[in-house]
This record gives sequence, C-alpha cells and structure tokens, in this order.
Amino acid sequence: MENLAKTKVGKIVASNFRTSTVFTAHQIDFCCGGGITLEEACKDKNQDLQQVIEELEASFAIRDQKEYAQLPLDQLIDEIIDVHHAYVERTTIPLLTYLNKLCRVHGERHPELNSIYELFTETAGALTQHMKKEELILFPFVKKMLAVSKEGGELPEAVFGHIDNPITMMEHEHDTEGKRLKEIAEISKNYSCPPDGCQTYKVTYAMLEEFEQDLHKHIHLENNILFPAAKELYQRLTKS
Repeated sequence: MENLAKTKVGKIVASNFRTSTVFTAHQIDFCCGGGITLEEACKDKNQDLQQVIEELEASFAIRDQKEYAQLPLDQLIDEIIDVHHAYVERTTIPLLTYLNKLCRVHGERHPELNSIYELFTETAGALTQHMKKEELILFPFVKKMLAVSKEGGELPEAVFGHIDNPITMMEHEHDTEGKRLKEIAEISKNYSCPPDGCQTYKVTYAMLEEFEQDLHKHIHLENNILFPAAKELYQRLTKS
C-alpha cells in the first residue's frame, strides 16, 4: 500500500486485518476512530510514525513456504516455536481484548459472542500450557536424541518414560483444541460478520479464522512430521 502516512487507519485495517494488532499496540483506534490518516493518528497518540509504518509493512509480509518434511528435527522444532508458538503468543491477547469489547458492545444483540469469548479463553489458556510442556520437556528431549544419534553417547532416561507418553498427550490436546476452534467456526457461521458488525467485529472474525488455519498447520507439522520422526528416532536409539 502506497503512502501509508496519508492513508486512513480504517482503510489500512480493511486491506489487511493483521495490521490491527499494530494499531492496538500503539493505542490507535482503528474502529470508531478509523476515519483519520495514519499520520494524524500517530500525532494524536504521540507515536513514532516511521516506527508504526515499519511495523505495518512487516505485517504485510507473506511467510515463505518451506519443505518442512525435509528439515532436520532440530530445525523443524525451531520453526514450530519461532513461527507457530510465537504466533499463538502474539495473537491470543489482542483476540481476547477484541472479543471482550465485542461482548460488551454487541453481546446483547449477538449472544453467540459470549460463547465464542468463553471458548477462545479456554483455548488460549490450554495452548499456553500445552506449548510450555512442549518447549520445556518434549522438544529438548527430541533435540537430545538427535545429538546422541549424531555424536554418540548415552541417552538419558526421560522423566516421562517412553516417548509415546508425552506424544499421545500432545496429540490428545491437539484434538481438543481443534474441536474447540471448529465449534467457534460453527457458532460464528464460518466467521461471517453480521451486517451491523463494526470494524473490530470484522477484524476479530478474520483473526479467529486465521488462528484456526494456523493451528491446523501447526498441528500438521507436529502430528504428521515431527512426532512420527521422533518416535522412529527413539526406537532406533532404545530398541523399544
């Protein structure tokens, strides 16, 4: 988008909903106050215009597609953490904030918003705990297995016993969150904003849809690529 400084805030968000999180971080109202230019909004909120523009431009960037199945396990783990775990951490707070606002403003006319807010609150909490277990327990063990397979040595006994135990738990939690987001999609009629929905309403539904899509890819990388490879490596190293 050319000349972002002179473009109205509402138009920027309408062209790419991901920019909403940048505006929220800088306390710029993109909903009711979206009728002024970015330059005016930054001046009004005493924000650095150039910094905001750089963050907005970054949000337009398209992620590179990679051949994930060809990545070494340690690189795949780093990709999952840096891209998908980071996405969840970056997105849940703004989404909860927007949903809370929608419930207050539109909840009486659209009571389904309260159900969506409750479901997503559960998802946000569950995924936070889920990712911690992966990052602190399972993923470091997989990297340790990889190191042993390359350099030799003894594989330390894991606190969780056989590797099937944490993987089965992770897969069960994936299934639970997949079903919960599917329920949100059904309640929201596949993220269809009602005619009386404001800009925040549209942005929130677009973000929820992207969140579900990202989680599907996130789960695919773990369930279908990382976990089977980790099980195979464990079997080779332990003969069990």
